[in-house]
Amino acid sequence: MKIGFDAKRFFHNKTGLGNYSRSLVKLLSDAYPDNDYFLFNPKKSREFSINNYSSKVIEVNPNNYLFKKINSLWRLFFISNTVKNYNIEIYHGLSGELPIGLSDKIKKIVTIHDLIFIRYPKLYNFFDRKIYYWKFKYAAKKADLIIAISEQTKKDIVEFLMINPKKIKVIYQGCQDVFKKKYTLEEKNQVFTKYGLPGKFILNVGTIEERKNLFSVVKSIKDIDISLVIIGKKTSYYNEIHRYIIEHKMEHRIFHLNKLDNTELAILYQVATIFVYPSIFEGFGIPIIEALYSKTPVITSNSGVFPEAGGPHSIYINPTNIEELAEKINLLLNNEILRNEVAYKGYEFVQKFNDKNIANSINGLYLEILNE
Repeated sequence: MKIGFDAKRFFHNKTGLGNYSRSLVKLLSDAYPDNDYFLFNPKKSREFSINNYSSKVIEVNPNNYLFKKINSLWRLFFISNTVKNYNIEIYHGLSGELPIGLSDKIKKIVTIHDLIFIRYPKLYNFFDRKIYYWKFKYAAKKADLIIAISEQTKKDIVEFLMINPKKIKVIYQGCQDVFKKKYTLEEKNQVFTKYGLPGKFILNVGTIEERKNLFSVVKSIKDIDISLVIIGKKTSYYNEIHRYIIEHKMEHRIFHLNKLDNTELAILYQVATIFVYPSIFEGFGIPIIEALYSKTPVITSNSGVFPEAGGPHSIYINPTNIEELAEKINLLLNNEILRNEVAYKGYEFVQKFNDKNIANSINGLYLEILNE
């Protein structure tokens, strides 16, 4: 098969959508080397390349001066002719978008990760919401098949975009190999020393914004003798949290780290005592998967997608109930046997998100729509 991908996020996004794109192309090209994989990238990237990918993975950029200058329009409109020139059989939009004007002879798949901009409109400005809605609605309508990354996202696509559920397939995300590796005691100690971390700590990972609900974590440990390591980009929401930390003299127990490389992040997952993720809403929750692969016990929210990602043995709480969160943190901190049991069973559960399963599912969908 000749498969084309919208590769903007692959080359230009360091986190969620970028990681999804890079991981998916890597596992597909490794598992199915007979296919050809074309990455349609609107502009060259200084950050990411395809050097570590199969020779069957090919980057395609705008081919003239005008399109290089207006690369966003090339991606939305003019890319259709380029796709046709490469005899692409399937075009896969990896981040909720499809270009306008793709030939009806080309099968179209789009992955939709979440519709948070509809569920939580106050997190986005008016014009961004309108643009996102138009792009997602167009892609969902034009696609021959939609991939939702969770049952929760599938429900949202049906409800908010009014799409027939029969057109939607749920295929979960995995996580990068770096989170599945074992690290030596020396490597772990280097990270402890570099960042001056305590022997035991709670870990929280994700952009520091209201929806992620970090404030509840900070409040829950006010009277618990444990440190908190926070990894993520600060937003204005952090200012209120910081004032609370100062007011309650918690500065010595709160560590905010940013710009770690993936190996350091993976090590922190593995050495954390508990991973706490009381987010209000997610499309899936990749940090939960990363923690489960790291054999670290997880406490997360009890609604939406989180039980899908965390499995039957993670600890679930009402994310707005500070007392309940504090109780569950204390429960795990004071019961090593339970911590180990939650971690071990979580690691068993997360194997359902392994690369082989995901690659087989995606490739199976490609064959299915080609043979329709």
